[in-house]
Amino acid sequence: MLACAGPEVPAIVAVARELRMTADTVRKWRRRFLAERLDGLVDEPRPGRPPTISVDQVEAVVVTTLEQLPKNATHWSRTSMAEHSGLSKSTVGRIWRQFQLKPHLADTFKLSTDPFFVEKVYDVVGLYFNPPEGAVVLSVDEKSQIQALDRSQPVLPIMPGMPERRTHDYVCNGLTTLFAAFDVATGQVITALHRRHRAMEFKKFLIRIDKEVPAHLQIHLIVDNYGTHKTPAIKAWLARHPRFELHFTPTGSSWINQVERWFGYLAHQMIRRGAHKNIQALEADIRAWVKNWNEDPKPFIWTKTAEEILDSLARFCRRISGAGH
Repeated sequence: MLACAGPEVPAIVAVARELRMTADTVRKWRRRFLAERLDGLVDEPRPGRPPTISVDQVEAVVVTTLEQLPKNATHWSRTSMAEHSGLSKSTVGRIWRQFQLKPHLADTFKLSTDPFFVEKVYDVVGLYFNPPEGAVVLSVDEKSQIQALDRSQPVLPIMPGMPERRTHDYVCNGLTTLFAAFDVATGQVITALHRRHRAMEFKKFLIRIDKEVPAHLQIHLIVDNYGTHKTPAIKAWLARHPRFELHFTPTGSSWINQVERWFGYLAHQMIRRGAHKNIQALEADIRAWVKNWNEDPKPFIWTKTAEEILDSLARFCRRISGAGH
């Protein structure tokens, strides 16, 4: 309105051009100012129905979702919450999205009961952050019982507008076990395939590692607490090869062993959707995938310190200790 004021009233088109708005907008506000003065510049009530959901109703949905369970069900659905609250299913869905509530989802967890949990966390994480000089750190484990699966009918390939399709049933054509040692510094992987999963096969894998790692380097192996890693035969072999040193992860804590993440890549990219008519075909595909990985290896970047892991675990324990279950 100030742009329209002055001893000489400027043309509406000129004001609109100067303020970069339409002439109709300038004309509307000028007309309202002339008719009602300053009161005419206040926004008029906006059209549309006013909100019908009260704050108390929203609070009731949130509190009920967090603190109660429906009858004859393990969790709330939009339908059951709508019946309970008297709101529509779409309204319940909007409230859940606003407060990031997902009662249909459930995650899993397992706390380690290892009495030496703290010491082992410091030991393993210390190897990730400060590996010893003149040594290689290998994250070692076995992915056992990898199945050579073939679908009962041919897989239908992906097409525009249609995903790949496969039958839900399958035929198992044998099992194999992949032993892997993941170099945490370079991402290179030493592997071996065996049909059995015993201390004998683990010893053969240790011999392979011994041959492939340069003789002047010490070898630190991060392994889990599986029985085949601790048999008298394995202990005797390690005693004859002093450059090997085993570091055990806490029980129930496979997440701290980096090779598990590498196994995840293998399963996602090759095994899970693969089709193999025999165990030889499966093993050939695994060897080819490993060879391709080692041509362009990628180490994982470990970021959590031992203190951060233990602090996070302590917070989690405080949460579940007060959950009332």
